[in-house]
Amino acid sequence: MAFNIQQISPLDLQPRKAVGVKLPFSSRSVFTSTYTTQDALKSNLINFLLTNKGERYLNPNFGANIRALLFEQLTSEIQDTVSAVIRSGIQTYFNNVNIQTLNVIKSPDNNAITIFMRYTVDFTNIQDELVINFQQ
Repeated sequence: MAFNIQQISPLDLQPRKAVGVKLPFSSRSVFTSTYTTQDALKSNLINFLLTNKGERYLNPNFGANIRALLFEQLTSEIQDTVSAVIRSGIQTYFNNVNIQTLNVIKSPDNNAITIFMRYTVDFTNIQDELVINFQQ
């Protein structure tokens, strides 16, 4: 009889140890810590999507470079380009993340893009979603 074994990160078994830093930086202190792998991964995905190429020191290829696309005419080709960039970047930098749903919604009147992504993580029971609005 086959069954699916769920792996739990050892970091999640120590509830008082911080795993990462939460984004956005909107707390009273400088940083808000994350204490689970799920929250840390979500913050890392947000960081990837908000980073332009060339911003990361010693890793100039990191980032989705989505803000640069906002200066282009918002067409269906831009939607496809943004979707392809996100999929390839997540496959490169987050190879254990599987994108279940990825919607890129354009708002040409506001020159804005909204990204909705639902994802799962291999060999864990992590399922989450995130929504990011980009506006010029």
